[in-house]
Amino acid sequence: MCGLCGIVGPGADRDLITRMNEALVHRGPDAAGLFCDEGIALGHRRLSILDLSEAGNQPMTLGDLTIVYNGELYNYRQLRSELGGEFHSESDTEVLLRLFLEEGPSCVERLQGMFAFAIWDQRKRALFAARDPLGIKPLHYRLLPDRGIAFASEIKALLPLGRPALERDALRDFFTYKYVPTPKTIYESIEKLPPAHALHFREGELELQRYWQASSSTERDDPEAAQEEFEVLLKEVVQAHTISDVPLGVFLSGGIDSSAVTACLESPQTFNLGFDVGSHDESAIAERVARQLGARHQTLQATGFDLDSALEQFVSIYDEPFGDHGAWAMFLIAQCARQEVSVALTGEGGDELFAGYHWYHKHPTQKSHLRHRLALHLFPPLSAASRSAQRRAATGLERYAMFLGPFTPLQKSSLLDSRLQGPEYDDLWFYRRAWRDDLEPIKRLQWADVHSYLTDDMLPKVDRATMAVSLEARPPLVDKRIVEFALSLSPRLLRDGTRGKLPLRRFLDKRLDRESFERPKIGFSMPVRRWLRSQPGLLRRACERLVRAEVLAARRHRVHTNEQAWCLLVLDRWLEHNEFYRGLS
Repeated sequence: MCGLCGIVGPGADRDLITRMNEALVHRGPDAAGLFCDEGIALGHRRLSILDLSEAGNQPMTLGDLTIVYNGELYNYRQLRSELGGEFHSESDTEVLLRLFLEEGPSCVERLQGMFAFAIWDQRKRALFAARDPLGIKPLHYRLLPDRGIAFASEIKALLPLGRPALERDALRDFFTYKYVPTPKTIYESIEKLPPAHALHFREGELELQRYWQASSSTERDDPEAAQEEFEVLLKEVVQAHTISDVPLGVFLSGGIDSSAVTACLESPQTFNLGFDVGSHDESAIAERVARQLGARHQTLQATGFDLDSALEQFVSIYDEPFGDHGAWAMFLIAQCARQEVSVALTGEGGDELFAGYHWYHKHPTQKSHLRHRLALHLFPPLSAASRSAQRRAATGLERYAMFLGPFTPLQKSSLLDSRLQGPEYDDLWFYRRAWRDDLEPIKRLQWADVHSYLTDDMLPKVDRATMAVSLEARPPLVDKRIVEFALSLSPRLLRDGTRGKLPLRRFLDKRLDRESFERPKIGFSMPVRRWLRSQPGLLRRACERLVRAEVLAARRHRVHTNEQAWCLLVLDRWLEHNEFYRGLS
């Protein structure tokens, strides 16, 4: 696992690429490398996972090709045997480079793993870059005024080129999604390369191309045959994700997803984060699961802490406003695990792929009634009662967005300054891209979750939190093979009444007592509002600054959820940390 960066064009020079590369030291503390030539500069920071020798260092050159690469290819040994010939390292980097030499850009279709990489062809003076099918590994790019391009694993590595202006529409998007959706970033001239896309750049011309698209056809409807196929596939995928020349562990929350991953391993090292608030604490159940699965388990307790200091550190990890309050919990458990291991498997993807969230039950069954629409006028817009009424009054895509977003449309119209609102802007543009009215209700939600919430919230949350402490996180359930399998399941193989994730439940039923997984979902989140009680002025001062900056309307607002409080705290601290308040106020 690593960090990469590069510049193509007249502005490429050693000093600039060195500064860009230094911004990524947390992603790769074990080695640093540069490749510089006329019109090209590549940088790489290495976290050594496979082939710990210097032979695995990057940038790596083979003939006219030079690569910088971040990720793991779980089928690299198979690819290596098929390629044949003499190799100079035991790394998957060299396998990828040789595969590209033989097959060109189409090689991405043969890769099983998580990756973001860029290959420079010195003879053709052309750049090729690609990102894995689900976007587990990040890649950002920035077109330059001199018909050049710069790219990097994280936005912070592109800022030595100059800090771009704030993207106002992206600021508005944050209140809808709690993150800035792909391909946007919070900056005007920096974009994210979408998942499953390749980038071609030559002679100042940029072309993006999708190389993989999952099928939405429902092919599997036999429960016994599907379950047998799934269990074989799950074990195969999880085992493949354990390739490593350094210690490896598992984040075990005690939930269904991480328990299933743990159950595929022999005596793994597991880690959990406990809270001092019972409604957020799963440490006891995680310990119970670990005992039944024979894991060596460790629990970190996150008691009350200085939220002000945590926010300052948080906004330096996430280069743009990020409102998922589970991200700080992920960072804390990553810190704990990094003391013991360099690689951690996680359970991300189970809820999205196997229809586990509560909205899979509530969205299709709740109907909009006149009483819900009338109730909208009875409660303050930001109250819990109003939020519930707004969601119940909505239908289709609008209702879906209210389940996932931190603020509803009515709440945003009350909360935001009028200059941040525009009647012609489509707030739901990102969800709309993934919304399929042609699919059955459960499959429609599954498709939307996989192509929005998973790719732009869950996976970036894990990547930034873990790489901030130089820990490689691997989510086996997001392996392309499992994604394709899950999307092919009929609705009745995903859910049974109010219960989702049936394939995972049936898998665990043979390995755990039912009390360990047949229970309400808690989720990996933080008791933000409780912790705010010890620092009551923190949220008030944040809102005051946001009002002065003409982000919030000039009235008092009382937010009622942990997520809403965290979003406002993070946005305020991010704007302050990056000195944007001067330009907004």
